[in-house]
Amino acid sequence: MFALADCNNFFVSCERVFRPELEGKPVIVLSGNDGCVIARSNEVKALGIKMGAPLFRIRDIVERYNIACFSSNFELYGDLSSRVMHILSHYTDRLEQYSIDEAFLWFDNSIGSLQLKQLTEQIVQEIRRGTGIPVSIGVATSRTLAKVASKYAKQYPGYKGSCLIDSDEKRVKALSVFDITDVWGVGRRSRIKLRNAGIRTALDLANKSHEYALNMMNLPGLRIWQELNGSDVIDVDDLAQHLSITRSRTFAHPVTDLASQESYIADFGSACASKLRSQKSVCNTVVVFALPSRYETFMSYGYLQQDELKELRSSGGIYAEINLPVATDITSELLESILLVMRRQFKTGFPYK
Repeated sequence: MFALADCNNFFVSCERVFRPELEGKPVIVLSGNDGCVIARSNEVKALGIKMGAPLFRIRDIVERYNIACFSSNFELYGDLSSRVMHILSHYTDRLEQYSIDEAFLWFDNSIGSLQLKQLTEQIVQEIRRGTGIPVSIGVATSRTLAKVASKYAKQYPGYKGSCLIDSDEKRVKALSVFDITDVWGVGRRSRIKLRNAGIRTALDLANKSHEYALNMMNLPGLRIWQELNGSDVIDVDDLAQHLSITRSRTFAHPVTDLASQESYIADFGSACASKLRSQKSVCNTVVVFALPSRYETFMSYGYLQQDELKELRSSGGIYAEINLPVATDITSELLESILLVMRRQFKTGFPYK
């Protein structure tokens, strides 16, 4: 059995550890230089504020509802994440940290459902006592189903922070009301394709045939289908690796000279290369962009539509996708390509934000 431990609204919860009076009140955490929203409390979600919303566009809502705003503090978040993972490691021989606020735990099949439910509730309570961080745990026979279960554990207080999908009856019931767009691994393009094909819930996909899933979404889609049907098919080694790595910041003040821009870009490129090496990966494509302030919202996505890209280039912004001749993780090779594009497209005096 797999258990997914997921910290609830993690960055917000970290801030509340040191400001307990904010429990139950609206809180947001902002990106570097307080540009946009990167974490929201449930109270903020209920107000309709979206992830990535620029602060200047929601300032009236912030003031009207007295929303507490915090600048991101990744040193603090990393420290509390380490404490959570340390507690989790006491309960299993195999722990796989998936992100700063999520980890998979493996439990032996000899542990009964009742005992496993009691154990996971105990984990939730110990983490809350030891760190102040609320955690939701989902348990199932596959990681994708464990993700589904964790969402129910987070959504319904009656589960006491822990939800088990330990029978086919529970699996069918859980998937029948679980939106297909919320399934782990279903990307934006697949969501559109599935919606157009009449697939609305996770159960709609799970009930299709092996061949249907393969034809609809190729091999990744087939793996999702198998996982939704209870089979463990995701390669453990894939979990710790990211298929894309992004390093971007909104500058405190517009950058108008090439030397300053090169310094920022070199720093960001070096950080990406370091991350590549830490996960023993190489990359074959690099995207570099520097945008004026009215395009800040694009920075949350990593792609631009053709009309947006055309407008961006005409406005003086920098955007280029670089296909490297040889996949690499070497900092100097990455920076050479990045800086070449930067120097070619940079316009002195233009306010890059």
